[in-house]
Amino acid sequence: MIALRTTISRTTWKRFLEMLAMLARSEVGGKAKLLFALLILLLFGINGLNVLNSYVGRDFMTSIENKNMGGFMHFALLYVGVFALSTLVAVYFRYCEERLGLVWRNWLTARAVERYLDNRTYFRLQDTGDLANPDQRISEDIRSLTATTLSFVLMLLNASFTVIAFSGVMWSISPLLFIVAVSYAALGSFMTVLLGKPLIRLNYDQLDKEANFRSRLIHVRENADSIALLRREARLKYQLLERLADLTANFQRIILVNRNLGFFTTGYNYMIQIIPALVVAPLFIKGEAQFGVIAQSAIAFAHLLGAFSLIVTQFQSISAYTAVIARLAGLREAMGDGETPRSSNIEIRDDGDRVAFDALTLRSPRSGRDLVKALSVTVPRGKRLLIIAPNESAKTALFRATAGLWDAGEGRILRPNNRALMFLPERPYLPPGTLRQLVTPSDSNGSFTDERILANLRALKLEPALVRAGGLDMERNWNELLSLGEQQLLAFARVILAEPAFVMLDHPTRALSECQIDELLGMLRERGMTYITLGDEDDDPAAYDEVLLVAQDGSWSAQT
Repeated sequence: MIALRTTISRTTWKRFLEMLAMLARSEVGGKAKLLFALLILLLFGINGLNVLNSYVGRDFMTSIENKNMGGFMHFALLYVGVFALSTLVAVYFRYCEERLGLVWRNWLTARAVERYLDNRTYFRLQDTGDLANPDQRISEDIRSLTATTLSFVLMLLNASFTVIAFSGVMWSISPLLFIVAVSYAALGSFMTVLLGKPLIRLNYDQLDKEANFRSRLIHVRENADSIALLRREARLKYQLLERLADLTANFQRIILVNRNLGFFTTGYNYMIQIIPALVVAPLFIKGEAQFGVIAQSAIAFAHLLGAFSLIVTQFQSISAYTAVIARLAGLREAMGDGETPRSSNIEIRDDGDRVAFDALTLRSPRSGRDLVKALSVTVPRGKRLLIIAPNESAKTALFRATAGLWDAGEGRILRPNNRALMFLPERPYLPPGTLRQLVTPSDSNGSFTDERILANLRALKLEPALVRAGGLDMERNWNELLSLGEQQLLAFARVILAEPAFVMLDHPTRALSECQIDELLGMLRERGMTYITLGDEDDDPAAYDEVLLVAQDGSWSAQT
């Protein structure tokens, strides 16, 4: 399993910069560049207004010291004007930051989803266990990455502008105060990194532990009926509480590190309030500076030290952000560039006129035991084949190998393309959507009329399901609304509408009655579809032209 936990390598940073470059070159790159340029302009405005505010504040306090009512009113109004303008600029800055973050997140998430679903990457990650919780990384980690990256980049730029803007102000007040600010920030940054370094690993682990707990809760919701019928609450409760205890223990460690870090950072921040006065007040007492300079020095010191102290003030966020970068680097590494990295000795070739297994040997990926040995069988168009095997693993391997989902073994499989060969698994899959979307092929583009769809449903005796669904265009929770048999009939309805040349069925008799199966196979024959069925010993061989028997040791024989 891929695990990038405690450090960010040079390769990770390189990929991160490549991601920014890809955003700039993408179809949304123009909008992203425009928003970023606007953010830079607004940052200049914010820092200019901050410097202006420091001088207005100085003169405002000096007018109070001199009991100058006219100056007091003038600078008070100027103060309010600067605050109003600063508010306007800050609000638009935040708006542009959020808009840019949304553009980036939408683009990056769409790319991740495409790569996750292309070339069955999702299946490979699930099958191999290469990566924990890819769904959480795509949804939550990308959201966190885009929002936090923008925040940190803009904070860094703002800190740079602040240093440039206030260094002159600070130096003009007291060179000693400027040196104290730089030294104090350097010491604070060093101590914060030293005390907070464990947070990087702990935050990485916490994200996975939270996702594991949430996935188990989702499992309970999605399998509520089965859990209630089988009374599995006690076992699931134990598992949920165990995962809760795991994430709680890890979070407790995070809290302890934050406590130790807080002892330093809280005291560090308190001292910021008094250090300027300690340096500048003696100048005022000696008559070398006006009273307003004390207030100006406090403002300038706070801004300048804030710019120098990003590590101190943002270390907890930085540690969580580091974990997010590592997790997304792991996601990208696991998904690759849309290609399946695992090689297979099973060759699959397109052949529109037959399904054929040529010297095909399939093995268990865990034990290496032969499940099917040197199978050589050809199923041309019009021929119906029943496959019987006492070893369920052998039938599963053969079904998945024909679909291109089994790597362990060698040999060759000839088969039509995906449009001409359809698979019906033992448990039908009914994705979210309307009844129309369930029974029509994905590439139909509305080519099936309502009359044809309804006639097909009537032929399969699915009118009650149609009534419960409320018509063809209502979205429902199909697993709750329909029985397992109705779900299997809907899967057959999709096949009959698509009319592929070949159909491979996985134990259809386990969800449907023998009478229903006879009718369905008859409908397939009437429409000229060739079917291959993975069945059981009590299946009726009269509906087939040939029966393939696969023994427990993987040897096979054919009977006509």
